[in-house]
Amino acid sequence: MGNRPERVAEAIRDELATLLARDVHDPGVGFITLTTVKVAPDLQLARVYYSSMGDEKARHETAKALGRALPFLRRQIAQRLRLRRVPELQFFYDESVASHDRIEQILQDLKAEDAERTPDVEPPDPANESKD
Repeated sequence: MGNRPERVAEAIRDELATLLARDVHDPGVGFITLTTVKVAPDLQLARVYYSSMGDEKARHETAKALGRALPFLRRQIAQRLRLRRVPELQFFYDESVASHDRIEQILQDLKAEDAERTPDVEPPDPANESKD
């Protein structure tokens, strides 16, 4: 199929990002970031992955708000993009961002623990060492 699904996915992501920022006024949507869009090779389905700020309750509210906005978003995509058939949109919370943040926090904690255990000892200066 070539790279057409990737081009369509990028166009959908750009349009959805603009629409969510400017035209969707549902307070449940909150602050979200579209991380990626994957379009099926037959261009019939677009899976939109997003991340959002907040706890589990806020994520649930965002998912419900995106569900409410889905018909509007699909109509707008149909008007803005020249596609024979507009893909069905499905929204999924992107767990990879939360996992990445968790791993980063663990690494920082380990680094801090290591710094506490090993005192800051300067390595010997090779210029001051005498040769035997």
